[in-house]
Amino acid sequence: MDTLPVLQSLSNAFGVSGFEDDVRGVIERHVAPFADSVRTDVLGNLIVTRHGRRERTLMLDAHMDEVGLMINHVEDDGFLRFTTIGGWDPRVLVAHAVTIRTRSGATVRGVIGSLPPHILTAEEREKPVPVDGMFIDVGARSAEEVTRWGIRLGDPAVLAYPCEPLRDGTVLGKALDDRAGCAVMVAVLERLARETLDLTLVCNFAAGEEVGARGARTAAYQIMPELALAIEGTIAADVPGVSGPRRLTRLGAGPAITLADRSLIVSPRFVQALERVAEEHRIPYQYKRPAFGGTDAGAIHTSGGGVLAGAVSVPCRYIHAPLGLLRLSDVEETIRLVTAFVADADRLFE
Repeated sequence: MDTLPVLQSLSNAFGVSGFEDDVRGVIERHVAPFADSVRTDVLGNLIVTRHGRRERTLMLDAHMDEVGLMINHVEDDGFLRFTTIGGWDPRVLVAHAVTIRTRSGATVRGVIGSLPPHILTAEEREKPVPVDGMFIDVGARSAEEVTRWGIRLGDPAVLAYPCEPLRDGTVLGKALDDRAGCAVMVAVLERLARETLDLTLVCNFAAGEEVGARGARTAAYQIMPELALAIEGTIAADVPGVSGPRRLTRLGAGPAITLADRSLIVSPRFVQALERVAEEHRIPYQYKRPAFGGTDAGAIHTSGGGVLAGAVSVPCRYIHAPLGLLRLSDVEETIRLVTAFVADADRLFE
């Protein structure tokens, strides 16, 4: 598999939490040739199964959804008010292009506007613009025109720019949290397609992570795994002005193994298994510094009677922003680590 075009197809797909149909379709086309079964559950999780020699089950999880917006009011003169879906810093929203998905599946482009600084007081210019001070301008002249264009209350929107390669293996794109993890799982399924697995492998492309790990929680209840590994796109803070424990991960240092975050404390046994695989296969790795953020592993590990779970992540700069940046080498090394972990998991957890 050529990683870049797969990552681009995933990054460019529309997939705001609760509206993952487009990205789910892209993923299903990629993974169907490598699966024994593929199904979509009630919440919208895409659950992909490869049967192994044993019924003992290993669950991989990467979430499909991305942070976005939802239309919650239409002004008489055609401007759209919105609320946020998932964790946004309002400072990064103003003046960015958006794509609105209508009920019919059509898209409408627009831009997030606010009052121009020229008419603000000096005091107002010093303050960040709150979300309720912003609006989306689609060029409509009236609420009636908005309706004719198919836009209705509840329609989702995403800040949307095309995914593109830069130089020296860097990639710029939206929703790298967690389309990078989805790309890793697609590649793992492909690389293991001709292998006979010891464990049964179930890959959950999860819905609704950005609004509370909803999909992973219900998927784990259905899958009932003994082991689980979440694959994320996590915060790379190797930027000017950040040092010490706040520099969670850095680009170019390989996959980041989670030790602890706000959703779980990873069992030392699980951490040591990942370390052992990486060292045996000469895969570079780093640690995600505790205890920031959270992943679907936090929801999975408390499902049922409890699941031995961990997480590895692709470092990405500027997550939960209009555009993120990653290195393809980190994606490739994460693919190698997860593929080897799946192949060795039965031995590692005897």
